This record gives sequence, C-alpha cells and structure tokens, in this order.
Amino acid sequence: MKFLPVSTESLEAAAYILRSGGLVAFPTETVYGLGADAFNPEALAKVFEVKGRPRFDPLIIHIAAIEDLEKTANVSLLSKEARKKLYMLAEKFWPGPLSIILPKNEKIPGIATAGLSTAAVRLPDHEAARKLISLSGTAVAAPSANPFGSISPTRAEHVRELGEKVDLILDGGSTRIGLESTVLDITGDCVKILRPGGTPKEEIEKLVGAVQSPVENELCPQAPSSPGQLKSHYAPKTPLSLFSGEAIAGLTCEKPCAFLFFDGSTRDAWLRAQEQRHGSPVIKVLSETGQVIQAAARLFETLHELDSLGVSRIFAQLAPHEGLGQAINDRLRRGSNDFSGTGY
Repeated sequence: MKFLPVSTESLEAAAYILRSGGLVAFPTETVYGLGADAFNPEALAKVFEVKGRPRFDPLIIHIAAIEDLEKTANVSLLSKEARKKLYMLAEKFWPGPLSIILPKNEKIPGIATAGLSTAAVRLPDHEAARKLISLSGTAVAAPSANPFGSISPTRAEHVRELGEKVDLILDGGSTRIGLESTVLDITGDCVKILRPGGTPKEEIEKLVGAVQSPVENELCPQAPSSPGQLKSHYAPKTPLSLFSGEAIAGLTCEKPCAFLFFDGSTRDAWLRAQEQRHGSPVIKVLSETGQVIQAAARLFETLHELDSLGVSRIFAQLAPHEGLGQAINDRLRRGSNDFSGTGY
C-alpha cells in the first residue's frame, strides 16, 4: 500500500492505477472514497471484496464535470419534469455533497448498481477528486474507504484499516464536511431523500418543492436502493447509545465510558449535575457553540478517537433534527446499539 500526499505526480499515478483496474483511496469534501473504474466489473468486484461490502449495496458514481453526466446516466429516460429538476439541482448543488439517483447508462456494469436500473451520480466539490477522475479518463465508483459498516474515514490515516489491497492512498488532509452526500431520488412521482447527508433537505425544497424524507420502518435491509440505507452502518466497535440533550444530562456510568455532547452548554449542564458523583468519563463536544456544520465535520473524526480508547460504552447526544442535524442523527442512529433517549 502506497501512502502519498496529493500532488500533480501522485494524482497522475493514482489515475494510472484506476485505468489499470486498481483501487485508490482519495479525499472528497465529504469523506474519503475507495475508488475504482466505474466501467470495469473486475475492479468494482475488488471494492466489494476489500470493504467486505454486500453485493446488494449499490455504489455512487463520481464524475469530474457536468458534461460527463451522460457517460453514467441515461437522462432521456427521465420525464420532462424530472429533467428540469435535475438541471436545477445540478446548477445549484454541483459540485457538492449531493448524489442524484438517475436511470443508468447501459455501459455501467450491474455490479456497480446492485442490478438496479438506476445509478447514484455525484460531482464532488474537491479539486483533487475532480482532477483524479478527469486524469483517469473514466467515471469513478467510490463508496467510503472503510470496512463495511464501520465509521467513515475523514482522514487518510483512517483508510489504513483496509489493508494492503488498496493500491494507493492519497492524503488530502481532513475532509471539509465530514458526512457523506445526501442521496436524492428524482426518478419517481415524488422526490425522495434516500439518505440524509451534506446537502440539507430544506435547501433542496427551496429549489424543487416538497421532498419526502426517509422513514425508518420503510428501510429495507435486504435491498437498499442507494448506499447508506442499511439499518446497521457507520458503527464504532464500542457500543453506542443515543440520548436527547435532556435525557443525557442525568446519566452516570460506573465503568470507563465516554460522553459525546453535541454542544458545550449541554456538557456544562451535565458537569454541574456530576459534581457530587464519582467516575472520570472521557468527554468530547462536537461544537462548543452548537454549530451544526462544525459538528457534522467533527462527527466521524471524534467517533474514531473515542473508539480507540477502550471505553465500555459511548453515550452520545443527538443533534437538533434540522438541516445537517438530520444527517448527524441518521449516522448516529445507524451506528448505535440502541436508542435510549427521547426527542428523535
């Protein structure tokens, strides 16, 4: 496994690996991706093997420019209204953390889309990612560069867990957003969010009108129509329990444990309540001032850190369920062993 900082030379080397059927881990604005040539079935099979990813879980196809959309999608199969929405969304949110479900180009192998007739397509807002895709001369299928179901990588060091089967890791520093893209399906009668992510629902609705959010009991663990829909996903090895701000304020723990607060004020309230109690848990805060963008960017990084400490359990506070807070709560819920609090 090679580990190189992003540079002109390393990007050219990475593009050659992709063209040759190899795997490259690379930074995006969301998380690090594990990339393969989206048109090479054997290379795509390696992605599933290295991640331990179920073959029924489709991949996101990354392109370098809006002009490359037709390489991966058959836009002509969309209704006139859906095409209008597609171009409005692309103009507003691309490049950016939005993956759009579209009828797939017949050249995209079925293994990339889990046999579905649709593909999730994204134009990343990261210069190195777009340069790599452009140099490769192809589209790049790239799930997050981590073992399936575990915490997504927001730094290159997190990718090392995948082992020697990754041909090259490009180090572009910490990711800016720290949560995966929103996955939006525009192919049906209703516009639906299949996975909350870096583009908030409220911003999408300003552009295209009402958008349907995912409902937990409608998620299908056997046949997801986009990445990130499985009920167990993004999970640390350490047991993770979730609570509202009010519920977490009264918690104590006897064994070595960790508390992950959304904001500093809830942490401070908890500390005041703990003055007469024993125990020295690890305490982390996603955003001292309760800024949801900062909290989202730090979520996976902080979970990685807590997961390495050997504590018995992580008690986490849910974010306000609006904007990017919905995506934060989605990742926490899928990574948790139980949900013990209220307000979600």
